[in-house]
Amino acid sequence: MKTVIVIVIVMVAVLGLGFLLFQQSNQPAGNLPGQGFEIQGAQHTPGCTVGEVPYNSNPPTSGCHDPKPAAWGIYDQTQPDEVLIHNLEHGGIWVSYKPELDPAQVELLKDLAHRYRKIVVEPRSQNDANIALAAWGRLQEFDQYEEASVLRFIEAFYDKGPEKVD
Repeated sequence: MKTVIVIVIVMVAVLGLGFLLFQQSNQPAGNLPGQGFEIQGAQHTPGCTVGEVPYNSNPPTSGCHDPKPAAWGIYDQTQPDEVLIHNLEHGGIWVSYKPELDPAQVELLKDLAHRYRKIVVEPRSQNDANIALAAWGRLQEFDQYEEASVLRFIEAFYDKGPEKVD
C-alpha cells in the first residue's frame, strides 16, 4: 500500500513539474519589449462590449471578448476591440495607428501583414500613441515607426497566445 502511495505522489509531482515547464516554455524569456499587463481573463462572451468592460490597457490586451476573431490582415476601418482581443488570444499581433499618422508610416505598418500571417493592422483613433502593438498581455506604443523595435515585439510575442489556433 505504501508503494502505491509513493508512486501516486511521484506521478503527481512529475505531472505538475511537466505542466509548469510547458507553461514557462510558452512564454518569451529575457528582457521583454513593451509593457506587461495583468491578464483579465479570456472569456468568450457574445455581446461583450468595450463600454461595459474596464480593460486595463489601451488598446486592451486580454479580457472579455467576442467568440469569433477577426480575419487576419489589413483593415481600413476600426474593428471592435472585443473582436481583436480574440485574435491576441490566438497568438496574433494587433497593430493599430491613429488615422492621422503619416501615410508613409501607415504603409510600413501594413507591410507587416504581408510579412506575418497572424497580424491585424487597423486605424484606431482611441490609441494613446500614434502606433500601438498589442499581444496577449503586452503592449508597446510608438510615436513613429521604429522597425527594429516593432520587429523585436513581433518576434517576442508572435504565436504566443494561450489558445493555439492556426
